[in-house]
Amino acid sequence: MRRTTMSIQASSIPSARVPSTPKAEKMFNLGPVAIGWGLLLAIYAGFRLYQGAFSFEYGLDATSPEFATYWLTLFQIEVPLIFGSGLCIWLYLWFTRDRDMDNMSGETELKRYFGLLAWFMMYTFSFLWIASFFGEGDATWHQTVIRDTALTPSHIVVFYACVPMYIVFGVSSLLYATTRIPAFARGYSLPLIMAVLGPGLILPNLGFNEWGHAFWMTEEIFSHPLHWGFPILGWTGLALGGLFIQVIGRMAVLFKEVGGPPAEDADLA
Repeated sequence: MRRTTMSIQASSIPSARVPSTPKAEKMFNLGPVAIGWGLLLAIYAGFRLYQGAFSFEYGLDATSPEFATYWLTLFQIEVPLIFGSGLCIWLYLWFTRDRDMDNMSGETELKRYFGLLAWFMMYTFSFLWIASFFGEGDATWHQTVIRDTALTPSHIVVFYACVPMYIVFGVSSLLYATTRIPAFARGYSLPLIMAVLGPGLILPNLGFNEWGHAFWMTEEIFSHPLHWGFPILGWTGLALGGLFIQVIGRMAVLFKEVGGPPAEDADLA
């Protein structure tokens, strides 16, 4: 009889509630990132297969009609397509910006930090392809084939497709942060600006590079001072480390705010 009474009394005492896992699971959905990575992987693989099929056969003479058919056509399609798509994304992010961030809940802010991480996962994935694979391929191509145009089969892919694609993701990440997250909307994050602006400046640095190649034959020496701008600007991407410190620090606070037990239950625990 005593045991029954004690069990009834124990069941009547409220206990501290544990945050439900479904709520935490909704914070970040890896599916869109996985789909985005898959699409980018298919695009980059397609570019590489296209180079392997048509570079040496139709890409050695810039004055030939075959070069215009296979390479200039690709250039004329990819540049407006990539930058046009990027412009649409940027306009969408701007016109759908949050105009009342002062009243944002902690849960919404945390979700948006996860959204920012998703954007930067796309940005870093696209950047790695030029920083390693296509960048080294460009050096190999121009150490093998003497260029007769700035629009070589290697450059049409690496500088006019791969670079614009990561610029689109980088600027999109910056716009997402400054239009949806209070900490980035109220001030300037130096790591964020460096991580986006520095690698983006590789594209205008290409103009200086091509100007130099009109006067000097530097293909044999990839460490020529003419090429120093590429690694230096690429190294600014390391500012992502500082950005992640800012992001993770704020997310840790939000996790405690969103996932902690309610105040009335915490007093009983």
